[in-house]
Amino acid sequence: MAIELYEHQQKAIEQLKSGAILCGGVGSGKSRTALAYYYIKECGGQLKVNGQGGYSPMRRPKPLYIITTARKRDTLEWDQEMAPFLLSRDISKSTLSTPVVVDSWNNIKKYADVENAFFIFDEQRVVGYGTWSKSFIKIARKNRWILLSATPGDTWSDYAPVFIANGFYRNITEFRTRHVVYDRFAKYPKIKGYINTGILTKHRKDILIFMPVERSVNYHHKVVHVDYNKEMYEDAYKRRWNIFKEKPAKDASEMCYIYRRIVNSDKSRIEAIRNLLEKHDRVIIFYNFDYERFLLRHYLKEWKVRTGEWSGHKHDPLPKSKKWAYLVQYTAGSEGWNCTETNAVVFFSQNYSYKIMTQAAGRIDRINTPFKDLYFYHLESRAPIDIGIKRALKNKKNFNEKSFELTLF
Repeated sequence: MAIELYEHQQKAIEQLKSGAILCGGVGSGKSRTALAYYYIKECGGQLKVNGQGGYSPMRRPKPLYIITTARKRDTLEWDQEMAPFLLSRDISKSTLSTPVVVDSWNNIKKYADVENAFFIFDEQRVVGYGTWSKSFIKIARKNRWILLSATPGDTWSDYAPVFIANGFYRNITEFRTRHVVYDRFAKYPKIKGYINTGILTKHRKDILIFMPVERSVNYHHKVVHVDYNKEMYEDAYKRRWNIFKEKPAKDASEMCYIYRRIVNSDKSRIEAIRNLLEKHDRVIIFYNFDYERFLLRHYLKEWKVRTGEWSGHKHDPLPKSKKWAYLVQYTAGSEGWNCTETNAVVFFSQNYSYKIMTQAAGRIDRINTPFKDLYFYHLESRAPIDIGIKRALKNKKNFNEKSFELTLF
């Protein structure tokens, strides 16, 4: 059995240990690295790597469980990654009859009682302390495991479940008692800050395994300036009025939706898409809302551009033609799939989440991309809502609708 591993992957395998987070950028090859670690370090096998060394089967095989996104499970992406290791969900085809399970985070509770296995937790989903985090901690205490993530955490609370799973704290109560300071003037539990952060930094350093990749790819992030209907925007703002339902807006969230629909529906965005399709034969277009999807589909059909989409409504494969546009809804398709057939992504509208925007850009930023130049086009207007979202993302933060509304009054 022979596989190819880059130098950064080989270094990571040597550094990895059970309980670690393998932190590599999107497209860095975390999946293959995790499987090689499982085969060599956890199960005592040998692999012929880059034409060097020899092969021997696993001396101490153990069941493998991969908890990933529903899309990666359904598109069999992990099955393709496992093939060079002769591992398969079909136990009759799996080396040494090794049991392999690939399932989504939605079903993690099903595996809470598994023992003496090895788990690969793919795509960080253990932020906070909900059902998934509790099941993750229960699994981690009875099995060997690693976690894969391009963006492991923005705050210390994001790391709490992993710290607990590693035994640094008995439970979430101990973590909060030792490190969390709450705002006593807030009407609901609101974290004001953290104390004893030196200990937290030490814990994070102990479990984070970075996998930097030296790439020869050139990244081109380009802002495409578009217009918006200022009169309509200002009228909605002054009257607090939902012009799409002809009734008053009930809260900040609805007002932000109204602002965004006015801005994102402007014809100038469609013209920008048409211009970009003249520059690039194949384009991935990310959007947020259904009205954007309907608008894009209408004009792409009018322009006779071959179109596919991945959303909560449709799960199309990439079009098989020389020229195409692939529409992807952020929540449904910002992670869990790769594309090396184009070097152009258009963000028709910005998402509120910095993490989701990063993951979306990563769909074409793959280690095996044949392109030397990758293009990321950001359609942006001078509307206050667009400026507010851009400012939050620039600071690597999520856009907050309530805070944005408060700044306007």
